[in-house]
Amino acid sequence: MNKFTILGIDPGTTATGYAFLSTDTSEKNVLIPIEYGVIKVNPRLALQQRVSEIYNRIKDLIQKFKPDEASIETIFHAKNIKSILSMGDARGVIMLALAQENIPVFEYSPREIKKAVVGNGNASKKQVQYMVKAILNLKEVPSSYDVTDALAIAICHFNKREKDL
Repeated sequence: MNKFTILGIDPGTTATGYAFLSTDTSEKNVLIPIEYGVIKVNPRLALQQRVSEIYNRIKDLIQKFKPDEASIETIFHAKNIKSILSMGDARGVIMLALAQENIPVFEYSPREIKKAVVGNGNASKKQVQYMVKAILNLKEVPSSYDVTDALAIAICHFNKREKDL
């Protein structure tokens, strides 16, 4: 029995979604949610305090769940340049935490993630939520899009990984 743990991350400077999914490499297409949630950071804090808190919380989660690989959403086009830059700040400290633990990181665009989970790169957030719930046999839809997105990112990586094996 070969357990393999994937970490999915939806980065943000006020809310970072995370999801740890486990798979048994001897059994194809079986994904088990281990832990998922959102790191909420006070938006009134200075940026350096917010990214420091994200870094520390991600480090703690990595040390607790010891993922074999991580997947993270790429920066995408947005109307607000400030939100792109702050997402980059969050991604940077998350990537640092992963690099310090020698965890390989795989990046996926929002379109790739939606296509892998829903089958349509233009799927809505609600469609992604529905499919994440169905794929993982969750009793209820996670309470936030940040969590659903992190789960979807981990599922996307699992699917990509299975194709490449």
